[in-house]
Amino acid sequence: MYLQQISIVNFKNIESQSFDFQEKINCFVGNNGVGKTNVLDAIYYLSFAKSYFNSVAGQNIKHGEAFFMVEGDYILNDRNEKIVCSLKRGQKKVLKRNGKNYEKFSEHFGQFPLVIISPSDRDLVMEGSDVRRKFIDGVISQQNKNYLQNLIAYNKVLTQRNALLKYFAANRTFDALNLKIYDEQLTDFGTKIYEVRKEFLEVFIPIFNKKYQIISGDNERVNLKYKSQLNDFSVTDLLQKSLEKDKVLQYTTSGIHKDDLSFDIEDYPIKKFGSQGQQKSYLIALKLAQFEFIKQQTKVIPILLLDDIFDKLDENRVSHIIDLVNNDEFGQIFITDTHSDRTENILKQGNKPYQIFKL
Repeated sequence: MYLQQISIVNFKNIESQSFDFQEKINCFVGNNGVGKTNVLDAIYYLSFAKSYFNSVAGQNIKHGEAFFMVEGDYILNDRNEKIVCSLKRGQKKVLKRNGKNYEKFSEHFGQFPLVIISPSDRDLVMEGSDVRRKFIDGVISQQNKNYLQNLIAYNKVLTQRNALLKYFAANRTFDALNLKIYDEQLTDFGTKIYEVRKEFLEVFIPIFNKKYQIISGDNERVNLKYKSQLNDFSVTDLLQKSLEKDKVLQYTTSGIHKDDLSFDIEDYPIKKFGSQGQQKSYLIALKLAQFEFIKQQTKVIPILLLDDIFDKLDENRVSHIIDLVNNDEFGQIFITDTHSDRTENILKQGNKPYQIFKL
Protein backbone atom coordinates (compact mmCIF):
# COMPACT_ATOMS: atom_id res chain seq x y z
CA MET A 1 0.00 0.00 0.00
CA TYR A 2 1.14 3.54 -0.70
CA LEU A 3 -0.27 7.06 -1.05
CA GLN A 4 0.19 8.36 -4.59
CA GLN A 5 -1.17 11.87 -4.20
CA ILE A 6 -2.78 14.19 -1.67
CA SER A 7 -4.76 17.41 -2.06
CA ILE A 8 -5.21 19.66 0.98
CA VAL A 9 -7.60 22.63 1.17
CA ASN A 10 -7.99 25.00 4.18
CA PHE A 11 -6.41 22.50 6.58
CA LYS A 12 -4.70 24.28 9.49
CA ASN A 13 -2.27 26.78 7.91
CA ILE A 14 -2.46 25.21 4.42
CA GLU A 15 -4.69 27.12 2.01
CA SER A 16 -4.38 24.82 -0.99
CA GLN A 17 -1.60 22.38 -1.79
CA SER A 18 -1.14 19.11 -3.66
CA PHE A 19 1.73 16.61 -3.62
CA ASP A 20 2.61 13.62 -5.79
CA PHE A 21 4.57 11.10 -3.76
CA GLN A 22 7.44 8.69 -4.23
CA GLU A 23 6.56 5.09 -3.41
CA LYS A 24 9.33 4.83 -0.79
CA ILE A 25 10.67 7.92 1.06
CA ASN A 26 9.22 11.45 0.97
CA CYS A 27 10.74 14.31 2.99
CA PHE A 28 9.35 17.74 3.91
CA VAL A 29 12.03 20.21 4.95
CA GLY A 30 11.83 23.85 5.99
CA ASN A 31 11.76 26.18 8.96
CA ASN A 32 9.45 25.73 11.92
CA GLY A 33 5.90 26.97 11.27
CA VAL A 34 5.80 26.45 7.50
CA GLY A 35 3.40 23.49 7.71
CA LYS A 36 5.58 20.37 7.48
CA THR A 37 3.83 18.63 10.37
CA ASN A 38 0.43 19.75 9.06
CA VAL A 39 1.04 17.80 5.84
CA LEU A 40 1.78 14.69 7.91
CA ASP A 41 -1.37 15.33 9.96
CA ALA A 42 -3.42 15.54 6.74
CA ILE A 43 -2.03 12.12 5.74
CA TYR A 44 -2.92 10.84 9.23
CA TYR A 45 -6.45 12.23 8.75
CA LEU A 46 -6.97 10.02 5.70
CA SER A 47 -6.36 6.89 7.80
CA PHE A 48 -8.17 7.87 11.00
CA ALA A 49 -10.62 10.66 10.08
CA LYS A 50 -9.15 12.77 12.89
CA SER A 51 -6.07 14.81 13.69
CA TYR A 52 -3.17 13.29 15.61
CA PHE A 53 -2.46 16.64 17.25
CA ASN A 54 -5.83 18.36 17.82
CA SER A 55 -8.93 16.45 18.91
CA VAL A 56 -11.26 19.43 18.26
CA ALA A 57 -12.17 18.88 14.60
CA GLY A 58 -13.32 22.47 13.94
CA GLN A 59 -9.94 23.85 15.00
CA ASN A 60 -8.34 22.09 12.03
CA ILE A 61 -10.18 24.42 9.62
CA LYS A 62 -7.95 27.29 8.47
CA HIS A 63 -8.72 30.58 10.25
CA GLY A 64 -11.33 32.60 8.37
CA GLU A 65 -12.47 29.69 6.20
CA ALA A 66 -15.74 27.74 6.27
CA PHE A 67 -14.45 24.20 5.64
CA PHE A 68 -11.45 21.95 5.09
CA MET A 69 -10.97 19.00 2.75
CA VAL A 70 -8.24 16.36 2.50
CA GLU A 71 -8.25 14.01 -0.48
CA GLY A 72 -5.87 11.09 -1.06
CA ASP A 73 -5.31 8.57 -3.85
CA TYR A 74 -3.88 5.20 -2.78
CA ILE A 75 -2.74 1.95 -4.30
CA LEU A 76 -3.95 -0.85 -2.01
CA ASN A 77 -3.70 -4.52 -3.07
CA ASP A 78 -3.18 -3.37 -6.68
CA ARG A 79 -6.42 -1.34 -6.61
CA ASN A 80 -6.92 2.42 -6.83
CA GLU A 81 -8.59 3.84 -3.72
CA LYS A 82 -9.77 7.41 -3.12
CA ILE A 83 -10.35 8.71 0.41
CA VAL A 84 -11.92 12.13 1.03
CA CYS A 85 -12.45 13.67 4.46
CA SER A 86 -14.12 17.06 4.81
CA LEU A 87 -15.71 19.26 7.45
CA LYS A 88 -17.89 22.38 7.25
CA ARG A 89 -18.23 24.59 10.30
CA GLY A 90 -21.29 23.66 12.31
CA GLN A 91 -21.80 20.39 10.44
CA LYS A 92 -20.77 16.76 10.85
CA LYS A 93 -17.52 15.49 9.40
CA VAL A 94 -17.86 13.52 6.15
CA LEU A 95 -15.64 10.56 5.23
CA LYS A 96 -15.89 8.90 1.82
CA ARG A 97 -14.16 5.90 0.24
CA ASN A 98 -14.41 5.78 -3.55
CA GLY A 99 -17.34 8.21 -3.44
CA LYS A 100 -19.34 6.26 -0.84
CA ASN A 101 -19.99 7.71 2.62
CA TYR A 102 -19.05 5.77 5.73
CA GLU A 103 -21.95 5.38 8.16
CA LYS A 104 -19.54 4.71 11.04
CA PHE A 105 -15.98 6.02 11.01
CA SER A 106 -14.94 2.94 13.01
CA GLU A 107 -15.53 0.90 9.83
CA HIS A 108 -12.63 2.82 8.22
CA PHE A 109 -10.29 2.28 11.17
CA GLY A 110 -7.43 -0.03 10.13
CA GLN A 111 -8.30 -0.10 6.41
CA PHE A 112 -5.27 2.10 5.57
CA PRO A 113 -2.86 1.29 8.43
CA LEU A 114 -0.50 4.04 9.50
CA VAL A 115 1.99 4.69 12.32
CA ILE A 116 3.23 8.14 13.30
CA ILE A 117 6.30 9.00 15.40
CA SER A 118 6.22 12.58 16.68
CA PRO A 119 7.63 14.81 19.45
CA SER A 120 4.13 14.86 20.97
CA ASP A 121 4.57 11.14 21.71
CA ARG A 122 6.46 12.33 24.78
CA ASP A 123 3.02 12.52 26.42
CA LEU A 124 3.16 8.71 26.60
CA VAL A 125 6.00 9.07 29.12
CA MET A 126 5.07 12.31 30.87
CA GLU A 127 1.25 12.23 31.10
CA GLY A 128 -1.29 9.99 32.89
CA SER A 129 -2.37 6.41 32.31
CA ASP A 130 -5.21 7.38 29.93
CA VAL A 131 -2.64 8.33 27.25
CA ARG A 132 -0.94 4.94 27.51
CA ARG A 133 -4.27 3.09 27.42
CA LYS A 134 -5.20 4.99 24.25
CA PHE A 135 -1.91 3.81 22.73
CA ILE A 136 -2.69 0.15 23.50
CA ASP A 137 -6.28 0.52 22.30
CA GLY A 138 -5.19 2.27 19.09
CA VAL A 139 -2.74 -0.48 18.14
CA ILE A 140 -5.16 -3.34 18.86
CA SER A 141 -8.19 -1.65 17.27
CA GLN A 142 -6.46 -1.26 13.89
CA GLN A 143 -6.64 -5.02 13.42
CA ASN A 144 -9.33 -6.24 15.85
CA LYS A 145 -12.85 -4.91 15.20
CA ASN A 146 -14.44 -6.94 18.02
CA TYR A 147 -12.06 -5.34 20.51
CA LEU A 148 -13.01 -1.87 19.31
CA GLN A 149 -16.74 -2.63 19.62
CA ASN A 150 -16.24 -4.10 23.13
CA LEU A 151 -14.26 -1.01 24.13
CA ILE A 152 -16.99 1.34 22.85
CA ALA A 153 -19.63 -0.73 24.69
CA TYR A 154 -17.60 -0.81 27.94
CA ASN A 155 -17.13 2.96 27.94
CA LYS A 156 -20.85 3.49 27.31
CA VAL A 157 -21.82 1.24 30.24
CA LEU A 158 -19.17 2.90 32.44
CA THR A 159 -20.69 6.32 31.71
CA GLN A 160 -24.16 4.97 32.57
CA ARG A 161 -22.95 3.40 35.83
CA ASN A 162 -21.23 6.63 36.86
CA ALA A 163 -24.43 8.57 36.13
CA LEU A 164 -26.38 6.12 38.30
CA LEU A 165 -23.92 6.56 41.19
CA LYS A 166 -24.36 10.34 40.93
CA TYR A 167 -28.16 9.85 40.93
CA PHE A 168 -27.94 7.73 44.08
CA ALA A 169 -25.88 10.42 45.85
CA ALA A 170 -28.11 13.30 44.74
CA ASN A 171 -31.30 11.52 45.82
CA ARG A 172 -29.87 9.77 48.88
CA THR A 173 -31.05 6.41 47.61
CA PHE A 174 -29.53 3.11 46.47
CA ASP A 175 -30.81 0.35 44.18
CA ALA A 176 -28.52 -2.70 44.19
CA LEU A 177 -30.54 -4.51 41.51
CA ASN A 178 -30.28 -1.59 39.08
CA LEU A 179 -26.54 -1.31 39.70
CA LYS A 180 -26.08 -5.06 39.19
CA ILE A 181 -27.26 -4.75 35.57
CA TYR A 182 -24.36 -2.41 34.81
CA ASP A 183 -21.90 -4.47 36.87
CA GLU A 184 -22.68 -7.58 34.83
CA GLN A 185 -22.09 -5.72 31.56
CA LEU A 186 -18.83 -4.20 32.83
CA THR A 187 -17.71 -7.68 33.89
CA ASP A 188 -18.50 -9.14 30.46
CA PHE A 189 -16.90 -6.41 28.34
CA GLY A 190 -14.08 -5.68 30.80
CA THR A 191 -12.94 -9.31 31.00
CA LYS A 192 -12.86 -9.61 27.20
CA ILE A 193 -10.87 -6.36 26.87
CA TYR A 194 -8.39 -7.43 29.56
CA GLU A 195 -7.76 -10.81 27.91
CA VAL A 196 -7.08 -9.20 24.52
CA ARG A 197 -4.76 -6.56 26.06
CA LYS A 198 -2.86 -9.27 27.92
CA GLU A 199 -2.46 -11.44 24.80
CA PHE A 200 -1.44 -8.39 22.75
CA LEU A 201 1.30 -7.36 25.20
CA GLU A 202 2.69 -10.90 25.37
CA VAL A 203 3.39 -10.58 21.63
CA PHE A 204 4.19 -6.84 21.60
CA ILE A 205 6.74 -6.59 24.44
CA PRO A 206 9.40 -8.88 22.85
CA ILE A 207 9.08 -6.94 19.56
CA PHE A 208 9.52 -3.66 21.48
CA ASN A 209 12.60 -4.94 23.36
CA LYS A 210 14.22 -6.02 20.10
CA LYS A 211 13.61 -2.61 18.46
CA TYR A 212 15.03 -0.74 21.43
CA GLN A 213 18.20 -2.87 21.49
CA ILE A 214 18.79 -2.07 17.82
CA ILE A 215 18.30 1.70 18.33
CA SER A 216 20.48 1.86 21.45
CA GLY A 217 23.19 -0.39 20.05
CA ASP A 218 22.34 -2.99 22.72
CA ASN A 219 23.76 -0.68 25.41
CA GLU A 220 20.75 -0.40 27.73
CA ARG A 221 18.14 -2.73 29.20
CA VAL A 222 14.53 -1.56 29.12
CA ASN A 223 11.24 -3.08 30.17
CA LEU A 224 7.55 -2.62 29.46
CA LYS A 225 5.00 -4.02 31.93
CA TYR A 226 1.22 -4.32 31.88
CA LYS A 227 -0.34 -2.98 35.09
CA SER A 228 -3.94 -4.06 35.63
CA GLN A 229 -6.14 -4.65 38.67
CA LEU A 230 -7.38 -7.71 36.78
CA ASN A 231 -3.96 -9.32 37.15
CA ASP A 232 -5.06 -10.14 40.73
CA PHE A 233 -8.87 -9.90 40.84
CA SER A 234 -11.90 -10.49 38.65
CA VAL A 235 -14.02 -7.51 37.53
CA THR A 236 -16.86 -8.78 39.74
CA ASP A 237 -14.62 -8.88 42.83
CA LEU A 238 -13.19 -5.43 42.06
CA LEU A 239 -16.65 -3.86 41.74
CA GLN A 240 -17.81 -5.46 44.97
CA LYS A 241 -14.70 -4.40 46.89
CA SER A 242 -14.87 -0.80 45.70
CA LEU A 243 -18.65 -0.31 45.99
CA GLU A 244 -18.60 1.85 49.13
CA LYS A 245 -15.79 3.97 47.71
CA ASP A 246 -17.66 4.32 44.41
CA LYS A 247 -20.80 5.48 46.22
CA VAL A 248 -18.84 8.17 48.09
CA LEU A 249 -16.84 9.40 45.06
CA GLN A 250 -19.79 8.94 42.65
CA TYR A 251 -17.80 7.20 39.93
CA THR A 252 -16.39 3.72 39.19
CA THR A 253 -12.93 3.54 40.78
CA SER A 254 -11.79 0.11 39.55
CA GLY A 255 -11.74 -1.84 36.31
CA ILE A 256 -9.89 -2.01 33.00
CA HIS A 257 -10.30 1.77 32.58
CA LYS A 258 -7.56 2.04 35.22
CA ASP A 259 -5.03 -0.13 33.32
CA ASP A 260 -1.56 1.30 32.69
CA LEU A 261 1.84 0.54 31.19
CA SER A 262 5.07 0.81 33.18
CA PHE A 263 7.99 2.23 31.15
CA ASP A 264 11.35 1.30 32.73
CA ILE A 265 15.05 1.57 31.94
CA GLU A 266 17.46 -0.53 34.02
CA ASP A 267 14.51 -1.27 36.39
CA TYR A 268 13.81 2.44 37.04
CA PRO A 269 11.00 4.63 35.62
CA ILE A 270 12.23 6.17 32.38
CA LYS A 271 10.18 9.31 33.17
CA LYS A 272 12.48 10.10 36.11
CA PHE A 273 15.76 8.38 35.25
CA GLY A 274 15.95 8.39 31.42
CA SER A 275 17.77 11.12 29.45
CA GLN A 276 15.93 12.93 26.65
CA GLY A 277 17.72 10.73 24.12
CA GLN A 278 16.80 7.55 26.01
CA GLN A 279 13.17 8.62 26.34
CA LYS A 280 13.00 9.43 22.64
CA SER A 281 14.63 6.10 21.74
CA TYR A 282 12.09 4.33 23.97
CA LEU A 283 9.18 6.04 22.22
CA ILE A 284 10.58 5.36 18.74
CA ALA A 285 11.01 1.69 19.69
CA LEU A 286 7.38 1.61 20.91
CA LYS A 287 6.12 3.00 17.62
CA LEU A 288 8.33 0.74 15.48
CA ALA A 289 7.03 -2.22 17.49
CA GLN A 290 3.50 -0.94 16.76
CA PHE A 291 4.41 -0.86 13.07
CA GLU A 292 5.75 -4.44 13.17
CA PHE A 293 2.75 -5.76 15.10
CA ILE A 294 0.19 -4.21 12.72
CA LYS A 295 2.12 -5.49 9.73
CA GLN A 296 2.18 -9.04 11.15
CA GLN A 297 -1.53 -9.00 11.98
CA THR A 298 -2.95 -7.31 8.87
CA LYS A 299 -0.42 -8.51 6.26
CA VAL A 300 -0.39 -4.90 4.98
CA ILE A 301 2.71 -2.70 5.37
CA PRO A 302 1.59 0.48 7.17
CA ILE A 303 2.58 3.96 6.07
CA LEU A 304 5.18 5.41 8.46
CA LEU A 305 5.26 9.12 9.39
CA LEU A 306 8.45 10.39 11.06
CA ASP A 307 7.96 13.90 12.43
CA ASP A 308 11.21 15.59 13.50
CA ILE A 309 12.63 12.35 14.94
CA PHE A 310 16.33 13.16 14.46
CA ASP A 311 16.29 15.97 17.03
CA LYS A 312 17.85 15.16 20.46
CA LEU A 313 19.41 11.90 19.20
CA ASP A 314 23.16 11.32 18.93
CA GLU A 315 24.71 10.21 15.64
CA ASN A 316 24.87 6.54 16.68
CA ARG A 317 21.15 6.36 17.44
CA VAL A 318 20.28 8.21 14.21
CA SER A 319 22.47 5.76 12.29
CA HIS A 320 20.74 2.76 13.89
CA ILE A 321 17.28 4.21 13.02
CA ILE A 322 18.31 4.78 9.40
CA ASP A 323 19.57 1.19 9.21
CA LEU A 324 16.15 0.08 10.43
CA VAL A 325 14.27 2.28 7.97
CA ASN A 326 16.35 1.09 5.04
CA ASN A 327 15.31 -2.45 5.81
CA ASP A 328 12.87 -3.92 3.28
CA GLU A 329 10.30 -4.48 6.03
CA PHE A 330 9.20 -0.84 5.60
CA GLY A 331 7.04 0.53 2.80
CA GLN A 332 6.23 4.21 2.22
CA ILE A 333 7.81 6.67 4.67
CA PHE A 334 7.21 10.40 5.21
CA ILE A 335 9.82 12.46 7.09
CA THR A 336 9.93 16.07 8.32
CA ASP A 337 13.08 17.92 9.33
CA THR A 338 14.20 21.52 9.76
CA HIS A 339 17.69 20.73 8.38
CA SER A 340 17.57 19.85 4.68
CA ASP A 341 21.31 19.07 4.55
CA ARG A 342 21.03 16.68 7.50
CA THR A 343 18.07 14.89 5.94
CA GLU A 344 19.73 14.51 2.55
CA ASN A 345 22.98 13.26 4.09
CA ILE A 346 21.08 10.69 6.13
CA LEU A 347 19.05 9.49 3.15
CA LYS A 348 22.13 9.21 0.94
CA GLN A 349 23.44 6.60 3.38
CA GLY A 350 20.52 4.39 2.44
CA ASN A 351 19.58 2.51 -0.68
CA LYS A 352 15.96 3.61 -1.09
CA PRO A 353 14.62 6.10 -3.67
CA TYR A 354 13.52 9.40 -2.09
CA GLN A 355 12.31 12.89 -2.91
CA ILE A 356 12.51 16.10 -0.92
CA PHE A 357 9.84 18.81 -0.75
CA LYS A 358 11.15 22.19 0.41
CA LEU A 359 8.38 24.16 2.12
